Amino acid sequence: MSGRVNRSGLQVDQFLVDFIEKRALPGTEIEPQGFWNGLARLVSELGPKNRDLLAKRQDLQSRIDSWHAARKGQEHDASAYESFLREIGYLVEEGPDFQIETTNVDPEIAFTPGPQLVVPITNARFALNAANARWGSLYDALYGTDAMGDLPDAAGYNAVRGARVIAWAKSFLDEVAPLSDGSWSNAAGLRVADGTLVPALSDPAKFVGFGGAADSPDFILLKNNGLHLQIMIDPSSAIGASDPAGISDIRLESALTTIMDCEDSVACVDAEDKVVAYGNWLGLMKGDLVELVTKGGKTFARKLSDDVTYTQAGGGSATLKGRSLMLVRNVGHLMTNPAILDAEGREIGEGLMDALCTTLIAMHDLKREGGNSVEGSVYVVKPKMHGPEEVAFSVEIFDMVEDILGLPRNTVKLGIMDEERRTSANLKECIRAAKSRVAFINTGFLDRTGDEIHTSMEAGPMLPKGDIKDTPWITSYEDRNVDIGLACGLKGKAQIGKGMWAMPDRMGDMLAAKIVHPMAGATCAWVPSPTAATLHATHYHKVDVLARQDEIAAGGARGTLDDLLTIPLLGGRNLSNEEIAREIENNAQGILGYVVRWIDQGVGCSKVPDINDIGLMEDRATCRISSQALANWLYHDVVSQSETMSAMQKMAAVVDRQNADDPVYTPMAPGFDGIAFQAACDLVFKGRVQPSGYTEPVLHARRLELKAQNN
Repeated sequence: MSGRVNRSGLQVDQFLVDFIEKRALPGTEIEPQGFWNGLARLVSELGPKNRDLLAKRQDLQSRIDSWHAARKGQEHDASAYESFLREIGYLVEEGPDFQIETTNVDPEIAFTPGPQLVVPITNARFALNAANARWGSLYDALYGTDAMGDLPDAAGYNAVRGARVIAWAKSFLDEVAPLSDGSWSNAAGLRVADGTLVPALSDPAKFVGFGGAADSPDFILLKNNGLHLQIMIDPSSAIGASDPAGISDIRLESALTTIMDCEDSVACVDAEDKVVAYGNWLGLMKGDLVELVTKGGKTFARKLSDDVTYTQAGGGSATLKGRSLMLVRNVGHLMTNPAILDAEGREIGEGLMDALCTTLIAMHDLKREGGNSVEGSVYVVKPKMHGPEEVAFSVEIFDMVEDILGLPRNTVKLGIMDEERRTSANLKECIRAAKSRVAFINTGFLDRTGDEIHTSMEAGPMLPKGDIKDTPWITSYEDRNVDIGLACGLKGKAQIGKGMWAMPDRMGDMLAAKIVHPMAGATCAWVPSPTAATLHATHYHKVDVLARQDEIAAGGARGTLDDLLTIPLLGGRNLSNEEIAREIENNAQGILGYVVRWIDQGVGCSKVPDINDIGLMEDRATCRISSQALANWLYHDVVSQSETMSAMQKMAAVVDRQNADDPVYTPMAPGFDGIAFQAACDLVFKGRVQPSGYTEPVLHARRLELKAQNN
């Protein structure tokens, strides 16, 4: 802490005061006194409602716990259970059909399906890379990954592999933008004559423009399923010199949208951390964020990419965005933050702080030409909301934020993350609660499974984590999300999204598997890197998502509430000692590998080797499911405390080995007395009593403890 100052009755950390008054407010026409008065009103009027909603979560959970506990040893009665959930208000009455009313939505969200990145906002380099991932080299993505089935040699350029890349890419062009005669593999003499591409496409409408001179263009611009691709032409380059048409690369429009994350992928526990997050968001919204990057002994400044200028097929100049459309993910309703204390000395809701601060910062974009949103909107993704009341509360928050900042009503568009059980069970009414703001819904298997386990903790021991994916509620959950979204009119107004591909080094597997997301009618799906976005973009060229949505809607609703409410219990299945040990160690290793970096280094999302040394993208959602899985088995005596602690210690040594090359890493073994190891144990041994099974309370407390110790 740098000391506190009084602002409108709030006790605000000096770090945050300096940032708001010296960096965020100038240029917005909002005066400091007006900002702080507004925040004080937000905290005073909505803080109590926030606390009441959290108390209701706990009350509902207590009632569900009691219901299951009273029926311990009995066969689960699904019908009685559903009736009980309606009786206590967990399930709400579903109203008549309706269509959302969201307006002024940017085309990347409303009309164009494509990949979506999620990136920790506290890492400026990652944020810039993600924003610039609007365009990506298909040649590089194929050459540098295992997308074609194997990895490149470490030593220099391999011409044989390069030829395979070119053949793969030309075959892709033949599939999504075929020539009227012949193949792209032997196309030559690319030029533009009378507004038409020569050689001709089988569908001439896919040619939209070119760069450079018509008779010797620098690139050809095509469009398929709403996505653009650039065929780069440079006969003087090493690649282009050997190509019949001088093609040197194919650049795909890749990450159409990026969520700049202030939540699950960051470790922001105090004012100092929040200023880093807000500062990078400010740089993105003003367009002046710069990060010095050193590669190969050379240092250069990374900044936001320029737009792409081209000549239209019919004549005249036009531009395409060079950057991904950026959304910002605020924190949920649960957490508070010591950056600001209210009049009673309590930490204020971090979600209230995020709402006002991130929207204020986005005003810099609203005031400039050629920025993030061409429609004058701010896109806020709101996670971890439980049911329609909490969605309505988020709408109330942004109503007040807009009033404080003098913004037109519904400037802020809301993303509803369907990742809590009470939200997916009441999704239609959640969307109705934000029908004038909603611009995004999605599914998130990991958080949703963590909540599934926690909500039904008293019902009995759960299946192993991997087996839960094959239970009826998952299919119902994924299908209902799309069906309900389409029925509520999201097509043409909002995104319907699917979750993350968690293995950034397994691009071949991703290419084989992730096409199911556009086939499912999802207009976006999360990927772990710009390279993955480029490869995933090929799926959206192969699948016309908007047509798929029409097919899905015409087929009628899929999935049932009965299936959604199925509890993934172990039941009468007998697990071997080997299966139990493997599951304990797998979960323990994942928790420790993530938590040790979170606590010791403040890294909220990273590629963590799993128990088989396969790199997985880990954030708090993956940690939540693993910790809840272990807490459930501990509670129901599938495993003992001593067995679990033994596994934690064994896996701590494994994680130490996996991080041996990290010069700033602090080993957990053999003492097992560090704060990071203690935090991981808290998540497991105290997991049953964590609110909704969330990891944030433990992680924040332990990270603050480490910071205090270091200071």
